[in-house]
Amino acid sequence: MTEFTDQDRKAFAQRGVTESEIEGQISLFRNPPPPIALVRPCSPGDGVHQLPPDTHAALLRQHASAAGAGRMTRFVPASGAASRMFKDLLETRDLPGEKIAASPVAARLRDHLEEFAFGASLRSKVTAAGESPDDPGALLAGLLDKTGLHYAALPKGLLLFHRYADGPRTSFEEHLVEAADVVRDEAGAAQLHFTISPEHGSAFERHARAACRSHGERLGTRFKVSFSTQDPATDTLAVDEDNRPFRREDGSLLFRPGGHGALLANVSGLGGDLVLVKNIDNVVPDDRKAPTLLWKRLLAGLLVRLEREMHEVLRDLDRNRNDAEAIERGLALATTWLGHEVAEECAVRGLAGGEALYRRFHRPLRVCGVVPSQGEPGGGPFWVRSPDGRVSPQIVESSQVDADNREQQTVWSGSTHFNPVDLALAVCDYRGQPYALDEYVDPATVFLSLKSHGGRTLKALERPGLWNGAMAHWNTVFVEVPIETFAPVKTVFDLLRPQHQPSA
Repeated sequence: MTEFTDQDRKAFAQRGVTESEIEGQISLFRNPPPPIALVRPCSPGDGVHQLPPDTHAALLRQHASAAGAGRMTRFVPASGAASRMFKDLLETRDLPGEKIAASPVAARLRDHLEEFAFGASLRSKVTAAGESPDDPGALLAGLLDKTGLHYAALPKGLLLFHRYADGPRTSFEEHLVEAADVVRDEAGAAQLHFTISPEHGSAFERHARAACRSHGERLGTRFKVSFSTQDPATDTLAVDEDNRPFRREDGSLLFRPGGHGALLANVSGLGGDLVLVKNIDNVVPDDRKAPTLLWKRLLAGLLVRLEREMHEVLRDLDRNRNDAEAIERGLALATTWLGHEVAEECAVRGLAGGEALYRRFHRPLRVCGVVPSQGEPGGGPFWVRSPDGRVSPQIVESSQVDADNREQQTVWSGSTHFNPVDLALAVCDYRGQPYALDEYVDPATVFLSLKSHGGRTLKALERPGLWNGAMAHWNTVFVEVPIETFAPVKTVFDLLRPQHQPSA
């Protein structure tokens, strides 16, 4: 047991965590869980489903019915700062003047200024300061400094992403425009929820009021936007290299954000029904939106269809666990959509009648869009074996795979698809009650890493990722979506890619 002070316990209480929870976190550092066990990549015909064109019309009707009934909410993680987008520019800004002038990074910003949606604003800032827009150093200062646009300190949602004839739009605005086509109900309302950091709350609220008014009038949509922040109770305790609580110079404990897996509590806070998840930076201009809008509707339509069919089986099994016809339907559904190994698990668990099938279906459901691999860093869909021998489809990140195991690395390198974070979630049971989502987390899928604070090395723990271990025990269906639906912005120069420029 770790010895904690009264001051420590006061800090736990202020965060809403218990001493036993903290002890559990320390135990994970001292006894790290084993790496994930990959069986094989999910691929077309083996865990990745392809939706033929002749199925689209029916799925679009399913989507339209559920959206029209007001069942859908778009959920957008938007709390991260944009500092990584500007890493190269920040490093260049801090160089001596003559090196800035010779920098290809600074020259690229200057030479393509008019192609950025923020170009006109940056030009005005620089000119107002009495500087020349042809001066790379002045441009860097105008873009990054507090006296300028201060873009590296802002969240991505508040950055101007795309140019239009009637003025530029932020990525936040692009989510509004997409939502008007994907989650709007029959009354003309579209619900969106953004997770943000507390320090940017006021800025987001001001921007949302103006954006909802202007785009709402233009699109005939009443936007219902809400915000939440990460609960301090989801922060995790840092430890030193000897796995003892890391203490600052004043003796206080150091807590760190628990990663995007902490946002599971924010998803739960929505109160259920159907939730469509997409990253803040994965948006495109209007004239490139058609594939994105189509496949968002198709994923949601498939979710609605599978939820209905699973709920029908659950209702029948609730009345009679030995209902042979319901068991047959359920096993066929599991075989087709969840994989033969999952179906076999239901058929041979040795439980009475349809009990195993009931337990398998009575859990949250997610339909995940995956794109053919393009060399992008990040996770992908795999069949994974759990310690009890069960095999299930999971989204896996590279950090979860044993780097020293050649066999596991071979399986990893055989991945055919990539996770773009394009999720459609059904989070209510067949009685209409929201699931307790924290009951479906695999706690062994935490992320452990080395960090530093004040020049001292520490060990950090991130909770199971939102679309990784936090959803490990959900029913999962992977669907191939076209690469045109994936246009992330990891660096500012990604905004110069064709996906983010007007097509004509």
